[in-house]
Amino acid sequence: MRSSVKTALSFSAILALSVFAPAVAAQQPKSAPAVPASGAPSQTQKNVEAYLRHLYAFGPDVQVVVGPLKESPVEGLLETNIDVTIGENKEAAKFYVSKDGKFLFRGDFSDLAKDPLAETRAQIQMNDAPSMGDANAPVTLVEYSDFECPVCKSLHDVVRGILPNYAGKIRVVFKDFPIEQLHPWARTAAIAGRCAYLQDPKAFWKMYDLIYGNQEIISAANAWTMMTDYAGKSGLNADTFKSCMASPEPGAAVNASRANGQQLEVNSTPTVFVNGRRLVGADARLLEQYINYELAQQKSGKPADKK
Repeated sequence: MRSSVKTALSFSAILALSVFAPAVAAQQPKSAPAVPASGAPSQTQKNVEAYLRHLYAFGPDVQVVVGPLKESPVEGLLETNIDVTIGENKEAAKFYVSKDGKFLFRGDFSDLAKDPLAETRAQIQMNDAPSMGDANAPVTLVEYSDFECPVCKSLHDVVRGILPNYAGKIRVVFKDFPIEQLHPWARTAAIAGRCAYLQDPKAFWKMYDLIYGNQEIISAANAWTMMTDYAGKSGLNADTFKSCMASPEPGAAVNASRANGQQLEVNSTPTVFVNGRRLVGADARLLEQYINYELAQQKSGKPADKK
């Protein structure tokens, strides 16, 4: 599993925490306004920024933006998005602030009356994404992966290893999530995979196997050449493939896939969703546990809504 941020002092440290101590001690009104009419940050937003800067020793070179405070589903708590930018790396997360401005909270709320996975399933965009298996299979496995990520290669091996045991029961959907800060040729490979998909959807999976199967010999220096070679081995037209690689369309599709992952708070690869249930990493035992659970639910007459 690889974080999208190399810098040791980063927002990932904040994301690892769930509850903060009281924020700075300035007195706050009973109910903090969402945003002043002028559009300038409220005093509560300023206090939250100051608190985080002090707690994590963020210097002036680190940008901390506390978004507007708005009503949350929980009475007494306001919701905000906080963005931290360190160099070219940016992390974002949702936080909650008590209406009296005294407490900052990071976590997830669960409505016990709702399917906890339904919202996640609704956010996953599977249209125009490479997929294999029956579209009506009872289990849909969506992987957000990076072709250069070693753990993603492990997931590839795990998925290829278990698929024969679930013939007709699993649909696999691939979503690009290249982490360019760590992996210099990941985006080139993602674009190559997208070009393969655009020319022949079935050829994508040949490229998928070839790239992961040869990951250790691909480099930033030879990535273009290797991708062209793998395209030929996948039965693709070389001229069409090269034209596609030089066009903006595949890059835009990769960007859209990554943006969808960020919407789902994917921040490391691989991240897999099994009918909406999140799994980070390539744990074969846990992946099969999730798959078997979903199949048992189907068998018991409790099918999951995978739309």
